[in-house]
Amino acid sequence: MATAIAITSGKGGTGKTSLTGGVASCLAALGSRVLCIDMDIGMRNLDISLGMTDRALMDFTDVLSGRCSLERAAVPHPVIEGLYLLNAPLTLSGPLPLNEMADLVAAAKTQFDYILMDSPAGLGDGFHLATRCADRAVVVSTTDSSALRDAQRTVAVLTGILPHIHLVVNRVQPKLLRRLHTTIDDAMDTAGLPLLGVVPEDSQVMLSANTGQPLILTSRRGAAVAYLNIARRLMGQRVPLMKIR
Repeated sequence: MATAIAITSGKGGTGKTSLTGGVASCLAALGSRVLCIDMDIGMRNLDISLGMTDRALMDFTDVLSGRCSLERAAVPHPVIEGLYLLNAPLTLSGPLPLNEMADLVAAAKTQFDYILMDSPAGLGDGFHLATRCADRAVVVSTTDSSALRDAQRTVAVLTGILPHIHLVVNRVQPKLLRRLHTTIDDAMDTAGLPLLGVVPEDSQVMLSANTGQPLILTSRRGAAVAYLNIARRLMGQRVPLMKIR
């Protein structure tokens, strides 16, 4: 059965969009058909993370309005088979199309195994669009106190809406953790969520985005391995947590 996943964070700068692109690329590389939907209206960047800048000419409002079909608007990745992108619009006029977007995601489930929706940080329109359509949510946080506090607030909103909510601790710096006497367990306790994955701070993530290449095409270590582990867990596989030294 297809699964729609909202990937969100309470605070900006957690690396949520890079994680969305990385995990989606790995799911596709593992043989799944994956649709990424950018829900960050006006501030879309998922195309950069996927290396698909200027490829997606249509956005989800073109599908919602009937100007084109989902099949035309969802653009295939030029290298990774089974990976597709549906962009967010630069602007959105009128009321928030919650019901229409839910119908779009339901239709996408008949064509794809996973729909990953990259919602903007915070609890605004893009967040509500994504979570209204989702079967489960992944909350992305770093280990700093402000990000964990905002993750808590996000969890409070999601609780009772979605049955499955997980935490990814991103951009982990082991030396900083030791200096702060902080552990991943502390992050889990603060956010109040089960842990889906731990991703190390990795300069290759930014380098990959700036060169227009998904990370799994350029790296076999660090964050690339963490993204692959998360993808496998989403597929139901039992994978040990990555040890970050």
